[in-house]
Amino acid sequence: AWLVLCRCCGTRLNPLMMCCLDCSTFGCLKHLRNAHLQEKGHLFAMSTCFGEIFCLKCDDFIYDRKIEKIRSEHQNARRKLLGLSLQHRWNPGRYEARLCRRSSLRLLRLLNSNNTGNSQQSIGGTLSIPGLRGLVNLGNTCFMNSIIQTLVHIPMLRDYFLSDQHNCKLCSLTPNSDLNTCLMCELSHIFQEFYGGESLYSPFVPNRMLHLVWTHAKHLSGYEQHDAHEFLISALNILHRHSESLSMKQNPHDCKCIIDRLFTGQLQSDLTCTKCGFVRAENLGTKIKCERCGTYEISTKQLTLRKLPIVACFHLKRFEHVNTSNKRQKIIKPFRFPESIDLTPYTTPYRNIHEGCSKEMRQTRQKLTSLSNQYSLFAVVNHTGSTESGHYTCYVRHQRDNWFNCNDQKIRKERLEDVLSSEGYLLFYCKSFIDYD
Repeated sequence: AWLVLCRCCGTRLNPLMMCCLDCSTFGCLKHLRNAHLQEKGHLFAMSTCFGEIFCLKCDDFIYDRKIEKIRSEHQNARRKLLGLSLQHRWNPGRYEARLCRRSSLRLLRLLNSNNTGNSQQSIGGTLSIPGLRGLVNLGNTCFMNSIIQTLVHIPMLRDYFLSDQHNCKLCSLTPNSDLNTCLMCELSHIFQEFYGGESLYSPFVPNRMLHLVWTHAKHLSGYEQHDAHEFLISALNILHRHSESLSMKQNPHDCKCIIDRLFTGQLQSDLTCTKCGFVRAENLGTKIKCERCGTYEISTKQLTLRKLPIVACFHLKRFEHVNTSNKRQKIIKPFRFPESIDLTPYTTPYRNIHEGCSKEMRQTRQKLTSLSNQYSLFAVVNHTGSTESGHYTCYVRHQRDNWFNCNDQKIRKERLEDVLSSEGYLLFYCKSFIDYD
C-alpha cells in the first residue's frame, strides 16, 4: 500500500485511490476521472480500498451482480484475516424500507428548516432522527451527559456496538438481565436506545449508567458537580476492565479490546545532549551522562507521539490554583482550534528525521505521510460558569458533517463556525483514515 500513489498529485494511502482497468494506472478519483479520461479515453476504474467499479463517463459508481458478489467474497476474506465481522447483503423488507425513508425525510426537513435562517431549531417531535437524543439531567449530571453524547458519536464505537460485537447475553459480568454490572452492556443499551426508532421522541434517562459509575468509581458517587474530564478517564478505565480480550490474559501489555484499539497511543521521551546532539531513551536518575561524549552535559527533554490513537482527546487547562489564596479559578482565555489537524510534525519519526540522527532514520522519511496522521473534529465539550458552579454542554458531529448542540435534553442544530468559536474544554478528534496493522 505504501507504493501506491497518484501519478498527478503524488498522494498515497488515499481512501479514493483508483486503478484503471484498461492500463493499470493508479490515481486518486479527482485526477483519474478528469485527466486520464481526456488523455486515454479509458472508462472504468476500480477502488483499491473497497473494490467498487467507477464509470468515468457516467461519473458515478456502477454495480453488477456478478462483480458485486466477487467483491463481497474477497472483502469478507480480508475482514476474516483481520478478525473483523463479515458483511452480508441486506435486503430490507417493507417495514424496514419505510423506517429508512422516514429517517431520511426527518433529516432533510431538519436541514431545510435551518437553511431558511433558523440555525437553532430544536430536535424533537417529528424532527427526531436516529443517533440524536437528549439526556435527562439527574441532578448535576451534565458532565456525564456530555461524555455520553461524545461516546455515542464516535463512528467506530457506534459500529462496534450496533454490529453486536459485545454480546450482552454472553457477557460474564452480567449473570442475569435483572442485575447488570457491566458498563459495556449498559453502553450497548444506550446505543440501542439512541438508534432504536420508536423512543427517540423522548429524552433518555441514564440512571443505570450513573449507578454503575457510582459502583465502580466511588470518587464520582453523589450528586455533586464533577469534572467532565475526570468522568471520561474513569469511564474509559471501567470500560477497559469490562472489555478485556482473551489475548490480554496471555499478554498484559498487548490488549486488543475496543477501548485500547481506539484510545490508546504511545508517547516517547527523549533526552538530547546539547554538546554532541546524541539522543537516547530517558534514563531516570539524578544526573544525566551522555553515552557518546562521556561527560555530564545539560540535556533537553522532548515528548513525541510514538503511536497515534484512532481517537485523540485534547484536554485544555481551564482551571488553575492561585498561590495567594490557594483557590481555584477558571481560565477563560480564547483558544482557536481547527476542524482538522495534522499530527505528523509531533510524531517520533518526524522528529528523528529533522533532528538528523542516522542514515537509517533519514530513510524513513519516505514512509511518512500526512494523510495517515490527519484528524477531524467530531465533538467539543464546553464548560460555562465558575469553578464553584457551572454547566457542561457539548457539540457533536452527526451525519453529513452536521453539527448539533447537546444541552442535556435539549438538542439544536448549530453552524460549524459556532463550534469552532466556542470556548472549548475537551476536544475530540478522530483519524480521517484508519490503517489496519
